Amino acid sequence: MWLAFSLRLGEFYIPPSQQLWIFFLAPVIAIPIFIKSGLYRAIIRYIGMDAIWTIARAVLLFTLIFSVIVLTANDLAGLVPRTVYAIQAIILMLFVGGSRMMARWLIVKSDHHLWKELNAVRYIPPVLIYGAGRAGAQVAAMMKLSNQMRPVAFIDDNSTLWRQQINGMTVYGVEQLAKLIERFKVRDILLAMPSAGRRRRSEILKLLEHYPVHVRTLPDLMDIAEGRLEVSDIQEVDIADLLGREPVAPINELLSKNIAEKAVMVTGAGGSIGSELCRQIIHLSPSCLVLYEASEINLYQIERELAALALDIPVYSMLGSVLNQQRVEMVCRRFAVNTIYHAAAYKHVPIVERNTNEGIRNNVFGTLHCAQAAIDAEVETFVLISTDKAVRPTNTMGATKRFAELVLQAFAESKTLYNKTRFTMVRFGNVLGSSGSVVPLFRDQIAKGGPVTVTDPEIIRYFMTIPEAAALVIQAGAMGKGGDVFVLDMGEPVKIVDLARRMIHLSGFTIRDNDNPNGDIEIAYTGLRPGEKLYEELLIGDNVSATEHEKIMRAEESVIEWSTLVSIIRELELANKHDDSQKARAILLDTIDGFIPQCELSDWLGAE
Repeated sequence: MWLAFSLRLGEFYIPPSQQLWIFFLAPVIAIPIFIKSGLYRAIIRYIGMDAIWTIARAVLLFTLIFSVIVLTANDLAGLVPRTVYAIQAIILMLFVGGSRMMARWLIVKSDHHLWKELNAVRYIPPVLIYGAGRAGAQVAAMMKLSNQMRPVAFIDDNSTLWRQQINGMTVYGVEQLAKLIERFKVRDILLAMPSAGRRRRSEILKLLEHYPVHVRTLPDLMDIAEGRLEVSDIQEVDIADLLGREPVAPINELLSKNIAEKAVMVTGAGGSIGSELCRQIIHLSPSCLVLYEASEINLYQIERELAALALDIPVYSMLGSVLNQQRVEMVCRRFAVNTIYHAAAYKHVPIVERNTNEGIRNNVFGTLHCAQAAIDAEVETFVLISTDKAVRPTNTMGATKRFAELVLQAFAESKTLYNKTRFTMVRFGNVLGSSGSVVPLFRDQIAKGGPVTVTDPEIIRYFMTIPEAAALVIQAGAMGKGGDVFVLDMGEPVKIVDLARRMIHLSGFTIRDNDNPNGDIEIAYTGLRPGEKLYEELLIGDNVSATEHEKIMRAEESVIEWSTLVSIIRELELANKHDDSQKARAILLDTIDGFIPQCELSDWLGAE
């Protein structure tokens, strides 16, 4: 205040006694405003432009209140030139804001000297940041403070940012990437574009594949927005970004149709698909959620995960086998279950091929008993999670899943059975990150230095993320009228060897082969496993129709009447009871349309 008077009047100002009170009034007004604005709680090390704006608002508020009081006081305040208020505001901004920015500069400079000393003692790997937006700037500042990685430059597609400075680092275009990698000896690139669409991230990853760098990415955009980003949150590239598959927005009416205000049960609730179904179902306001699972540890894990959400929805954890029809029915009656998602199954092709009868027992008779329990308990909707391996199967697992589909189709078509339960089947391909998926296997093999094992250079698969698959299963189940077989649009098939190559390149390694004998990691071909085929299909015939969801199709396929199927089931049950895998396979061959085994019977107990 005194300095504002002195600058305005151009002399060393000595206030008269009647004016002294306004000099004491200024801090009395300013300090509470600054405290309320949080200026004394801010951490100087992290102060930025947001803090400057907060200081400006606090100074403006103080100036308004102070000037109104002084102007209202008239003669009591003495002669106060009106420009004094503006000068005082400018001085406050310089003192309050400038002192903090100076302190921040000194701290950062001290950190920089500390980092140089630390780098002289131990190596801190340099990293390029792809994306010079808010997320990139935030992660760069975080890295400088962590001393775990050393950001050296930004890469960005926006030409208006090129050659500009952000956090003391220059922004370059993509065409400068090779020079920057060589200049700074970079081995890591961080993709800091969490808001970019999956297709755009896929394009960037394809571009970066050709460079000898390890590409990593930031977590969810919400974590960044809420300031929860840590160096440890920097993660491997999401494999879904490699596929470039953009998720389709769900139809909310379909999501809630079989779930909202209804009792829902998920069998195999602790598995890859079952657990994701539970995660999504609990957010759709069911009256209760029943977790039915044979594995105690899997049941415990999903129960604990759902409990951590602290939602006011009853969750009941039930241990039990899907083969126990009486228990399934009792559970359905006890909790008045309206909808069942039947995800319990054995699905690992080579293991089921070696354990034929157990695969049949769980996948065929488990489905049969659950469906019969659902009918007896008057469950409204029963949705079977099926697989693309059920189409013209070459293995026991696929044949058992097709047989399970035939059972439900027969129930739906029968006029003599209780027909209030609506049966629906949803068929899709591989899901990323599920148990048995190649993606975690490849990552583990790359981390160990290889080799990365691929069964055949020509093998292809359809892929989908687990959350997208679960959401589509819920929506497809809601569209069923009874006996429907829905297939999900899995997008373009992926050649597994191409996926392996991309994962190796994006991990910063080169492929060792005949053309590059000095490469880092070899791709080894192990041959098709028992029951495995080169490519998967989603349809048995060509009779398919569209639905209200662009990613879900309805297939019209052959059905075996219940009167015929029941005798086949009795034969299969007898063979299964005596662990006669030869007889069981013969029954499957006669029953399942297009079942052509890829290998001879390889059951550990039945093979000769």
